[in-house]
Amino acid sequence: MPFYVAREAPKLWRKIYTETSIEVSLLAKNWKFLLAGIIFQYLHGLAAHGVHYLHRPGPTLQDSGFSMLLELGPDKAYISETLLTVIFCSFVLWTLNPFFFQSKRIYTVLVWCRVLAYLTVSQILRIMTFYSTQLPGPNYHCREGSKLARLPPPKSAVEVLLINFPHGVIYGCGDLIFSSHMIFTLVFVRTYQKYGTKRCIKQFAWLLALVQSLLIIASRKHYTVDIVVAWYTVNLVAFFVDNKLPELPDRSAGSSTTTPQLLPLSTKDKDSRNKEELHRFFNGNSADTSD
Repeated sequence: MPFYVAREAPKLWRKIYTETSIEVSLLAKNWKFLLAGIIFQYLHGLAAHGVHYLHRPGPTLQDSGFSMLLELGPDKAYISETLLTVIFCSFVLWTLNPFFFQSKRIYTVLVWCRVLAYLTVSQILRIMTFYSTQLPGPNYHCREGSKLARLPPPKSAVEVLLINFPHGVIYGCGDLIFSSHMIFTLVFVRTYQKYGTKRCIKQFAWLLALVQSLLIIASRKHYTVDIVVAWYTVNLVAFFVDNKLPELPDRSAGSSTTTPQLLPLSTKDKDSRNKEELHRFFNGNSADTSD
């Protein structure tokens, strides 16, 4: 076994180098879209921080989810955040799988362009919604009597632009309809549903999205309506974006390999096919490449 790993390690590095060359070329063509999407993440955070200045605490609204689900309490609020972190990290690792696995279906840069498009459109709608009407926050630090429920007028523009990071991000109020946690969760799950290959993982991912919804309500971070609106809005946004943007190239088309291998097979054909894919890509035929 050590001999096999030592023999195949150079091929793995050549594969990583080949994939990196392809992705760097894609990045050179699409960096403006990626940068715009990343910048909008900051603008979304800025808008969420800004609405906190408008938030006015009040009695928690009547909510069917609150009456049906056991309240977790402020000491267990970390559970939903932990689940979101697990979903996010798992998705990031999946988008990097072309660098390591022989059976590959996606280009990492193109997938992230599509993900940021989903996020941007969803967050634009979210900003428009929570600036239209500010509801009294159900979260513990947003309730009447909490010093964090209202923000004093900013002393300078810098205070607003820096979003009081990270405190201002964690203890925001007013940006309720609809849930940002569910935007990220549903975008990641839906993207894997469309471009992933493992049926069992797809089913498990949707189950995690449902559990995340219940945890957010049980933690009193959002009203039930915030979760419900997120479920249909994000899915409709994804449907709209997919119809407006060209479909991503499917690298698995015509591939005879269905089971991913962590290391390339010990045949010259695998190395030559990586080189052929790189050659085709640089000649403008990336949509026809296959592994």
